[in-house]
Amino acid sequence: GRSMKRTWPIVGVADVTKSSAWYMKLLDAQNNHPGGTVFDQILDQDGTVLLCVHRWGDHKHPSLSNPEAGSVGKGLLLWFVVEDFDAAWERAQTLGALVEEMPNTDNGTLMRAFTVRDPDGYYVAVNETRG
Repeated sequence: GRSMKRTWPIVGVADVTKSSAWYMKLLDAQNNHPGGTVFDQILDQDGTVLLCVHRWGDHKHPSLSNPEAGSVGKGLLLWFVVEDFDAAWERAQTLGALVEEMPNTDNGTLMRAFTVRDPDGYYVAVNETRG
């Protein structure tokens, strides 16, 4: 048997409820900790974890202890591949997200992509899926 492996990227956030709602709207996703204030998981329609949001300072994780200890998002780019690119772009606009890069043809994937900032300042790239 082949074993399945998944990543659960976790980002430190100031407000779990706000960040969870932001990502759920952007990605047309759901969560599995409704009302959570310390931790939440953003899930795809099939239940796959796309992203975890974790309140700064809880559970003594050194890298999530304090946003002031380093630059938020330094060395991190959250990159999502979506089947509904045009709808995701519309959702990003309704969120009022700060746009860092307008929809364009990404030079790495040769597919359409855009980049926005989330409520905590992380760069979030959204790329259309192939085919």
